[in-house]
Amino acid sequence: MDTVARTEVTPAEQLTDLMARFTAYIGKRLPDDVCAKLHKLRKAETQPLAMAVYEAMDSNQEAAKRLNRPSCQDTGVIQYFIQAGAKFPLLGELETILRDATLIATKNGPLRHNAVETFDEKNTGTNTGYKVPWLDWEIVPDDDGITIDVYMAGGGCTLPGSAKVLMPGEGYEGVTKFVFDVITSYGVNACPPLLVGVGVSSSVEMAARLSKKAILRPVGSKNPNANAAKMEDLLEDGLNEVGIGPQGLSGNASVMGVNIENSARHPSTIGVAVSTGCWAHRRGRIRINADLSHEVISHKDAAL
Repeated sequence: MDTVARTEVTPAEQLTDLMARFTAYIGKRLPDDVCAKLHKLRKAETQPLAMAVYEAMDSNQEAAKRLNRPSCQDTGVIQYFIQAGAKFPLLGELETILRDATLIATKNGPLRHNAVETFDEKNTGTNTGYKVPWLDWEIVPDDDGITIDVYMAGGGCTLPGSAKVLMPGEGYEGVTKFVFDVITSYGVNACPPLLVGVGVSSSVEMAARLSKKAILRPVGSKNPNANAAKMEDLLEDGLNEVGIGPQGLSGNASVMGVNIENSARHPSTIGVAVSTGCWAHRRGRIRINADLSHEVISHKDAAL
């Protein structure tokens, strides 16, 4: 009897399969911290219309889980934020692995096709394209594992971020004004309540990157700098006083929280940027060891 030779699965293929399953999963399940915050806001809400909106949000998430389908029709641009150990054995192959994982997740998720080649105006139909999925790298010395944040950046919330360089005389009051101007201009388009990420640095590109890193932090986490943490609280309280409410229809809360990330800056400028995550804030964090064993950090009940 003829036997069919089995082809051994390579480590790269094994990691590709894992990240494809995790990427698809992120589109269907919100992280634990976001679920907990939405539940808290829902219990604290007193306005009838806002309460009904929260009920609809909860029903939507239950249906996504039951039907194993994405929780929002806009599955966004796939972005991977990587803290890569310098000694991780597949470091040189990781870019190809994550691109292939995106291709598989798009088919199996399924994920909406959101990659349009700029200037050609052609949808690739794969969620991949020139420099997409977007990879953001940090190299960690003396580490042989990797931590990857998967983020689905939706067209109505995260992608319309804003950044500006202020003159130093505008101070932190200028930072506050900029944040309020951005959030109040979004209204319903960004699907509140929002997780607001604020980056403060020297230039627009530095501040913008920090603002995106800020919305990868857990809801309720605090900047280690006491002054920055105080500003997070003040901004959150102030934005909630505006009363934008869930889906912009008024309510007790406009935001899930405000996270600030900062760096040292040039004395002549204050760069500030704002990124937001909508109420369906689809991100996930996974830690992968050198032997490809893994731990899902963001979703305690995840089964991949």
